[in-house]
Amino acid sequence: MSSEPLTEPQLAALQQQATAAAQNAYAPYSHFRVGAALLLSNGQTITGCNVENASYRLTTCAEQNAIAAAVTQYGPRIRIAAVVVTTLNDVACAPCGACRQTIQEFATPTTRIYFPGPNQTTTHLTIAELLPAAFLAESFLS
Repeated sequence: MSSEPLTEPQLAALQQQATAAAQNAYAPYSHFRVGAALLLSNGQTITGCNVENASYRLTTCAEQNAIAAAVTQYGPRIRIAAVVVTTLNDVACAPCGACRQTIQEFATPTTRIYFPGPNQTTTHLTIAELLPAAFLAESFLS
């Protein structure tokens, strides 16, 4: 997988897909609608949205739902090339800690994560930058 940033057209296309997914978010409690688009190493794109629950702890994030859909469709050996997160709320929003760890499970250290930054900018960092002390699968599988 390339560690190069997405091109502007790639980013725009993934942002559009993530925003379309966010339109389907189930967020009756927070009204915070999030969408995610994954670019897989096989070139396919998978999207997800957040799904809230009255018991907030049972809420699932857009990133985790997209990853679950990718595993369902392509199997557990998927690799994520890039993740694009959008919200319909026009606020800065990096993936939460649980999403960072879930992304890490299917990423390489150079997988880039794009998310809304301050002043309606797009920020991007690698998963290694977002989660420098990740639990690594190799630690448990050996």
